[in-house]
This record gives sequence, structure tokens and C-alpha cells, in this order.
Amino acid sequence: MKILVTGANGQLGSELRERSVDFPDWKFLFTDIDSLDITDAKMVQAYFKDEHPDFIINCAAYTAVDKAENDPVLVEKINSQAPGLLAREARRLHSGVIHISTDYVYSGESFVPYVETDPVGPATVYGKTKLEGERSCLVENPDSVILRTSWLYSFYGNNFVKKMLQLGEANRHVKVVFDQTGTPTWASDLAGAVIAITEKFAGDRQYFIPGIYNFSNEGVASWYDFAKAVFEIAGKDCEVLPVLSSEFSTSAKRPFYTVLNKLKIKATFGFDIPYWKDSLKKCLIKIQNTR
Repeated sequence: MKILVTGANGQLGSELRERSVDFPDWKFLFTDIDSLDITDAKMVQAYFKDEHPDFIINCAAYTAVDKAENDPVLVEKINSQAPGLLAREARRLHSGVIHISTDYVYSGESFVPYVETDPVGPATVYGKTKLEGERSCLVENPDSVILRTSWLYSFYGNNFVKKMLQLGEANRHVKVVFDQTGTPTWASDLAGAVIAITEKFAGDRQYFIPGIYNFSNEGVASWYDFAKAVFEIAGKDCEVLPVLSSEFSTSAKRPFYTVLNKLKIKATFGFDIPYWKDSLKKCLIKIQNTR
């Protein structure tokens, strides 16, 4: 089976590249903007004509939430239109699709974990364009799986965990918001879920069930809790000071609550999802072992 992975140099794409060695019978096509501009319809069509991928994992996205507010045209091309282009070409080849989305499609005003059927209400350019990307993907190719995830971090790329470690090296204390609640997601665990769903498509396709699914690690945390855990597990002597979101000026409004209910994905695909602190420990060990 030939698998196209877009956004291959990002956190999730890099984790998928690492896992790809365990599947020698699959041919992975790892692409980024330099090798495949997913906003260029003609380039996408030509690529699919040449390579004929059997499965598409779309990890590509414009994820700079604040910058997105000032560049909506580009953000729309990447987050809203490109998923539809990929899904359309995939449908022509009868190929499957996994499209990665975000908790930002929810309003963040709930006080109970979001299920996939809850009303959406994105408040940012990023969230609105990601929601449109979901819709365009499903319209163009109903044989698609949408994975909404949250608070992604990894050994690879730039993320909250690495930022905290850097700040902890240079400061005796850091200020982190405590009034935004969600769940950290280790990109390695998300990659494992993506691979497991891909295996369903490659095997008995009756077990590949298209639709929208939430995926994060288990548990609940604030960004303050997350930061404290990073320093405690890493053995760093850095005090975390809880502050209100209003003390930070940002272009894009952050959702205050985006804990995701994962019952649907666990029941459909039989996943065991790790607790967020357990996964954080594994990631920090990997980061520290390379220093």
C-alpha cells in the first residue's frame, strides 16, 4: 500500500516517519511544501496521477493561531481548501483519507467533555478554517476520517514542552495560564492512532469507519498543570506561577475548555489511550536522552 503523508516535517508527520520503518510492506510518500504544494490544484492532480496513493494522511496545516488572524487568505487556502483538493483526488482513486483537525472547532464554553456531535463554534480564524477543512474533506470524499486533537507536543518541532524546558533553563519562575483547560496530546500517541486506523483500511475495510473522531490523551489539565508536570518530571527547579488569560495579550482568543470525549474512537477502533502524564514522561525521557 502506498501512503501519502502531507506536512511531513511537522510534529505528527515526523512521528509518522519514525514509525514508518515498522511497516516495510507500505511505501510512504512524505511530502512538505517543497515537494507538494497542497494549495495548488494542478500540482495535487499531477502528483496523484503520477503516484496513485492508496491512502492519504493530511497533517499539513497553518497552526500559528495568532498570526492566522492577520493572514486569513493564506490560512483559508491551507486549512480550508487544500483538504478538499486532497480528498477529491483521493476519491477518484478510491483511496482513504485521514485528516487532522483541532479542538479549536469547538467554542470552548462548555464545562463537560466535548463529543463529536456537539455544536461547533470556532472563535478564531484558525478554528473557523479548520472546521471548513473538515467539511470540504467530507464533502469531497465521504470515505474520510477526521481526527480532532488538542495541545499537541512532541520530541520534534516547536511546542509547549520544549518552550517550558527552555524557559526553565533561563528563569527561576514562569507565568502560565490556569483558566484554560484541555488535555495534552503526545504526537507519538496520535501517530499510533493514525497508523492503527490506516491498518483497518489496509486490511478488512469493514472496520475502517469514516467520520469525525476526537483524540487526545486521557485526563484533564490546565496549561498551568501541564507546565508544572513538565518541570517536576524533568527534575527542573522552576516555579510555575498561575495567571489569568487576561494577563496575556493575544490576537486570537483561546478556548477556555476543550476537554475531548474519546468514547467514540475507543469503541470504534478498540484503542487504549494513555494518560497524559504517562506519555509526557516518555517524551521527556526521549528529549533528555538526546541532550
